[in-house]
Amino acid sequence: MTTFVAGMLYVLIPGPATLAALSLSATDGRGACVRFLGCHLVGDLMWSAAAILAIVGVSQLGPALFDTLGLICGLYLIYLGVKALRSRGTGTARFIKNPWRSGFLFGLTNPKAYPFALAMFTAVFSRFDEAMSLANALPLVAAAFSGFLVATACVVLWTGLPITRKIFQRYGTWITRATGLVFIAFGAKSISDAINGFRGRATA
Repeated sequence: MTTFVAGMLYVLIPGPATLAALSLSATDGRGACVRFLGCHLVGDLMWSAAAILAIVGVSQLGPALFDTLGLICGLYLIYLGVKALRSRGTGTARFIKNPWRSGFLFGLTNPKAYPFALAMFTAVFSRFDEAMSLANALPLVAAAFSGFLVATACVVLWTGLPITRKIFQRYGTWITRATGLVFIAFGAKSISDAINGFRGRATA
């Protein structure tokens, strides 16, 4: 149950994907939001499983992987941010055209997903040292994934509420452009962190 709740928090804590889901749900309906978040779950599951396996001592991923992902993710977020800033329309400005593709890219290239999952699950599991074994890895991943599913349903629900869509349709262009600025800021920070990581290892 603790892992289930942690999985919910992993999804519910706002980030760029939440803003993208809000935009899709408000402009194209809950179906587009479901497609986006459904594909995003692939990345959530992969990174959380990797974190849990690292905690039980099975695997450990190197920092170079996350710096590379940071560059890819940063460039993609900046690309989406620029599209959002250049969007035209009255209340239904779109900057994500393909929910399937964007969901996969958001989920798989997020360089913060693994460190965040690792820190969160480590804190959660610190009271249950006796459960930290390879035999329990699969049930723990399943519990976390169940939390992902419930939290994703909550996101789809609130982003598709009539009041949410009404507000977005009224102020959608400004919300989309503000989202674009957030995406560019996230992207720039991701690229900066990746470059600093590469530079730090090169001079070490």
